[in-house]
Amino acid sequence: MSSIDLTPSQRMILTALVNLSRETESAVKGEDIAEEVNRNPGTIRNQMQSLKALQLVEGVPGPKGGYKPTTNAYEALDIDQMDEPASVPLVHNDELIEGANVQEVDLSSVHHPEKCRAEIHVQGSLHDFDEDDVVTVGPTPLSKLVVEGTVDGIDDTDNILILRIEDMVAPADGPAH
Repeated sequence: MSSIDLTPSQRMILTALVNLSRETESAVKGEDIAEEVNRNPGTIRNQMQSLKALQLVEGVPGPKGGYKPTTNAYEALDIDQMDEPASVPLVHNDELIEGANVQEVDLSSVHHPEKCRAEIHVQGSLHDFDEDDVVTVGPTPLSKLVVEGTVDGIDDTDNILILRIEDMVAPADGPAH
C-alpha cells in the first residue's frame, strides 16, 4: 500500500476533519474546520479540493452537507478506524475531556529525567489546551500507567500535546522484594 505524502497543512486539516466527524458523526462544515485550525474557510475549500482529488475526503451536498473523511483518510493519517477504541482518559485542569481519546503516549528524553517529556497523541480537539495547563493521562489499558504533567507545547499538525512530566505512576505487578 502506498503512503500518501500530505503537506503539514493538509495533514492538520484532515486531522481536524477526522476529529470533528468523530464528535458529530455527520458531515463537517468547512467553517467548523476553518475555526478548528485557525484558517479562513476559503483556504479550507481549496485544500478540500486537493484532498478530494486524493480520495481522502468526500463532499456531502445539501443543507446538512459538508465533508466526510474516507477510509483512506484514516490510513493516510495512520489512525486506526477503531469502533470502540480502548479509551485512555484525558483530564485537563481537573476536568475529564469527553470524546478525547489518547492514542499513544510517547515518553521522550528518558535519559534526562529532569527534562522528562511525554508526547500525548490525542484524537479529539486540542483547541482548549494552553501551555502550563495541568493534564493527567491514563490509566492506560495495559500497564495502567498514569502520567501527570503540564502542557509544554502543542503540535496542532499531528494532534500532539507535549507534557513536562510531574509524576508518573504505574502500579506494581505485585509486592516488590
